[in-house]
Amino acid sequence: MGESLLTISIVGFLAGFILSMPIAGPISILITSNALKGKLRYCYLAAIGASLGDFIYVFIAVFGLTNLYSLYKPIIPYILVVGSVFLFTLGYKIIKTKVDIDHFEEKKNALKEIHKLRGGFMTGFMLNLFNPTLFLGWVTSSFFVLSFVTSMGFNTGGLDKNVGNNFKEINKIEGKNTQLQTTPSKYLPTKTYKLVNHNATEEEVAHFPKYFPLFLSFCYAFALSIGGIVWFYYLAKLLSKFRKSINIKIVNRVIQSLGAFLCVFGIVLAYKAITMLV
Repeated sequence: MGESLLTISIVGFLAGFILSMPIAGPISILITSNALKGKLRYCYLAAIGASLGDFIYVFIAVFGLTNLYSLYKPIIPYILVVGSVFLFTLGYKIIKTKVDIDHFEEKKNALKEIHKLRGGFMTGFMLNLFNPTLFLGWVTSSFFVLSFVTSMGFNTGGLDKNVGNNFKEINKIEGKNTQLQTTPSKYLPTKTYKLVNHNATEEEVAHFPKYFPLFLSFCYAFALSIGGIVWFYYLAKLLSKFRKSINIKIVNRVIQSLGAFLCVFGIVLAYKAITMLV
């Protein structure tokens, strides 16, 4: 059990770190725009809030609470509507802000700054919470990540099989007839590498405690959320450190462009919601 827990924790952390890298996502845009303003603490809190949203979706996706998804699916269009309004409003506020690096360190209103810092956590959390497409995204990405790891001989404690079954069930609910290949597939290495020890057999999985799949799913989701926090921490720190070496006009244009992207995301979510309702 210890072997599979270690493997899942490492894989989860790396998956969270790497899959958080694309700069086009709403959370990346929020953190990038605020890092360029020098609001590091806001960025850190936003990253933690977003990771909490990721943790919830990943845990549900990996542990296999497909019954919850069946109940959740009918309200997805309405969540998308709320999310679209939230994204568009946030994007508009980012577009309207201007950075004044020379006077940024001046704290004119301490209470207002504290309120903004608290808002960073809630903003990050709500951005992910109001994006139900994350659930399907984490089901898919977790399936391919864990399948790849299993094909290399790592011991995932049977979590890859659990996620594969979840993937099939979600596709049934979505009305898709996706045929999954057993690993290793044509896209994965055919040779098995004994890098840790061996992948758990069905007999070994059967002897695990009943609570073990729950604990394994928790560890994977937690490690993945920590990986995301670490990536956004260093991204924000790097952008904030070098923002003063960039022309202030360019910084403001970049921030405004990122805000415009968030507005576009909001419009896309609204379009998805309308098509689902119609």
